[in-house]
Order: sequence, then structure tokens, then C-alpha cells
Amino acid sequence: MAIYNIFFVRKCLLVNGFRNLSTWRTLLSEQTQNASIKGNGSHTQNEDEYEKNIESKILNASLKFVHNYGWSQQAISAGAESIGYPGVIHGMFPNGGADLVHHFYSSCNQELNKILKAQVLAIEANPSEPKPTPEAQVREAMENRLRMLIPYKKTWPQAMALMVLPPNVPKSLANILILVDDICYYAGDRSVNFNWYTRRVVLAGIYKTTELYLLQDNSEDHKETWNFLERRIEDAIQLRRVISIPSDIPPPDQALTKASEAASAAFITARNILGMNYGNRQRS
Repeated sequence: MAIYNIFFVRKCLLVNGFRNLSTWRTLLSEQTQNASIKGNGSHTQNEDEYEKNIESKILNASLKFVHNYGWSQQAISAGAESIGYPGVIHGMFPNGGADLVHHFYSSCNQELNKILKAQVLAIEANPSEPKPTPEAQVREAMENRLRMLIPYKKTWPQAMALMVLPPNVPKSLANILILVDDICYYAGDRSVNFNWYTRRVVLAGIYKTTELYLLQDNSEDHKETWNFLERRIEDAIQLRRVISIPSDIPPPDQALTKASEAASAAFITARNILGMNYGNRQRS
């Protein structure tokens, strides 16, 4: 079926020229439906699922061209052609390089989720072994996630610039919130109180700061970056101890409490901007 549809797309392009993308999508849908009827219902994927699979394949193939073309439509075209699709199919990605960045970021998040889940299962399977502290789990998770950026280190500043453009901010927020939420969850944070927001805001700040540090680090195996990360986590632990002073003993500097409240409010606002997609996310 996949080969049939690839040939159909190519036929449309050769016979009718580089027609509008929505037109060949419609034709592709009709051909898929006809093939499904002829196959007596053997075709089980609907059009949306099929299209998402194609998009994912193209974006995965495009990543190896980022080194040459950056996070761009050109990289997507090269990726499409490398797996047998016409380069014009890049029109499936209206946001261009931003779509490629989002795909990479979310794929890395999913990979980290699998790693964290496997680590938790291993810990539960060996209760006699010393259990790592939440802080150690957070540090290791962040290092694992940041290491996924290293192969794209030279072009990552371009990716970061794309994701702060106004149309791309919601996806950018979703990516970082999902990342820190998974890290907190698998480190044992099941709280539903005020601290739930505070921890995630603090971790998001640590991650983004360390990400910037990584881009400028030329030390062996980026050792300076991991030292920087460890120091930032230790700073956060110290800050948490101050903020967590019992309520009957007011902290000497009320600004700390105000700062924590402001950070939590910012996190709630970000979640509201993202809408229901983030709130209804199911953890694998």
C-alpha cells in the first residue's frame, strides 16, 4: 500500500506538475479509500494516521541533513528524497524548520521517558540495592537529555531561535513542560500541592540555563557542563530548604516566597496557554 501511494504521488507530480499540496492530498485520500474498498477492508489506518506516519518518517530522515542545511525546509526536502518521496512533499510542514525542531525535541523527550521508566522498573525489581536520591535521579535525567543535543550542537542555536518565534512558542512551552514533568514524576514527585509547580519551574530554568552553557563548552566530554548542572541543582536544593521553612517561622526575606509564587503563577499560565493537549497527555 505504501509503495502504491508513493507511485501515485509521483504520477500526480509528473503529469500535472507541482500542483498545490492540498490537491494531491485529496487525490491521495481518494486512492487510499478506493484501495481499501478493493481490499475488502484490509486497510485499517485512516488518512490522518497514514499521513502522520509519513511525516514522522520524513522528519526522522531529515535529521541527518541538519548538519548541512540547518533546521530548514531544505533539510526536510533532502530527507524526503532520501527515502523515496518527492522533495516537494516538504509542503506538508508549513512551519518549515520549526516542525523539524519540534519533532526532534518531542522524540528526545519520548526517548528519555523510556529511559526513566526502565530505570524506575530496575530500581523496583532490586529493592535491596541502594536507591538513588531524587536529586541524583534528576541530575542523571537532565544529563541524559542534554547529551541528545550534542550531535546537533553546532546548529542548535538556530533551533532555539526558531522556537522562540511567536507562532512556535506554544509547542516550545509544551516541550519543556513535558520534559521537566517526566523528570519530576520518575524522580518520585507525586505531589499535587503548591510545590508541584515550583519544582517544575525551577527544573525548567536549570535545564535551559545548562543548555546554553553546553553550547559554549569545549571541555572533554563536556565535563564543565555536567559540573555546572550539578552546581545549579545544589543551588536549587538550598533554595528549596529556605522556601520550605515551616509557616510558623516566617523566612527573613519575604521576597523568596513572592518569587516562588510568581514562578508558580507563570507555570500555571503556560499550561493554560497550551490548552488541553498538555493537560490530557498520557505518560507512557
